[in-house]
Amino acid sequence: MPASPEPDRPNLPLPHWLHSLDTCPSTNSWAHARAAKLHHGDAVFTKRQTSGRGQYGRTWHAPTGVLTVSFVLDNLNPNLLPGLSLAAGLAVIYAIEDLVPDCRDMLRLKWPNDVWIDRHKLAGILCEATCGNTSEKTRAVVGIGLNRCVDFAAAGLDEQAIGNAVSLHSIASKVPDELCLLDRLRHYLLELADMFSTTDRPASKSGLALLLPELRRRDALIGCNVAIELPSETICGEAAGINGSGQLLVCLAGDRIQAFTSGRVRLI
Repeated sequence: MPASPEPDRPNLPLPHWLHSLDTCPSTNSWAHARAAKLHHGDAVFTKRQTSGRGQYGRTWHAPTGVLTVSFVLDNLNPNLLPGLSLAAGLAVIYAIEDLVPDCRDMLRLKWPNDVWIDRHKLAGILCEATCGNTSEKTRAVVGIGLNRCVDFAAAGLDEQAIGNAVSLHSIASKVPDELCLLDRLRHYLLELADMFSTTDRPASKSGLALLLPELRRRDALIGCNVAIELPSETICGEAAGINGSGQLLVCLAGDRIQAFTSGRVRLI
């Protein structure tokens, strides 16, 4: 049976890194606007995001029950940032699986920024790079929307708005409270921030390099027929995996492999 939402912890002191807002148009925008006051590992959380942003300017619907949070990661290597959304997707997967055993080994990544379970969207990610408190550092704000305890029908969203979304409480026997999820998300994001940092280390031990085996194992698209929607055209082929730069590989007619850095992907 679907789990009943657990009550969140009442009146407990918040950790120093958590900025909790009653409502907010966009946690990513809030973090950017207050960049000078935020530090590495800080998180901006709200129970009610009213004007969320998704990839390519799309609206990010966040009805009641979506865990909406943005994490600040500093001192990142700008050359490694193209793979950050995929790495953040793995962080989301690990955090959920730590706390929800029902989902273990069931979660997958849909390139470039969604977490799926049984081809249903459980979470979305929006990474935005900016400058940190000093000009030589690169900062990323990692926005995460996780469908924790969402009643899509009650939210009044039509089928087009909902898409293939699913809520964690409908597939798990027990739903962790928000603070537990935030803490685990932060734990894994700080780990990956170290992999993406500006410290001098060989390419084989930085960025996506160490994560590629797990990324490929979790790839929801590999072997599927897909359409890549670009601004000027749509290209169809068979998804052939993810390369070390975080690009989607697609096998086209004549067994030609093309790498995509961006684009909206749908199954066909």
